[in-house]
Amino acid sequence: MSQKEEVCQHKLMISRDTLEVIQGKWRLPIIISLIHGNKRFGEIQRDISSISPKMLSQELKALEMNKIIKRTLYDTMPVTTEYALTELGSSMNKLLDELINWGLHFRKEVLGK
Repeated sequence: MSQKEEVCQHKLMISRDTLEVIQGKWRLPIIISLIHGNKRFGEIQRDISSISPKMLSQELKALEMNKIIKRTLYDTMPVTTEYALTELGSSMNKLLDELINWGLHFRKEVLGK
């Protein structure tokens, strides 16, 4: 395998890893919601009004497992749970800005909006 092919294969592997973490309809909206500050479950659900509680719970667990978000429990009555981006999750800010900018360009070029 040539060096160019090795570089290509390496980049393909890394891009698949990245997409595995952020794939799906809900993970990026959850991350974008948390960019604007730590939030409780209900606050995230209000930001993303079309997500079901079950799906939000599943996606939060997946993002936590991949160290994109952290969950903090507070000893209150009832227990308060808060979600926040980790340092790794916050490192996606530039990527998200670029995706949003590209999305604006796409909407204008293809959808005429």
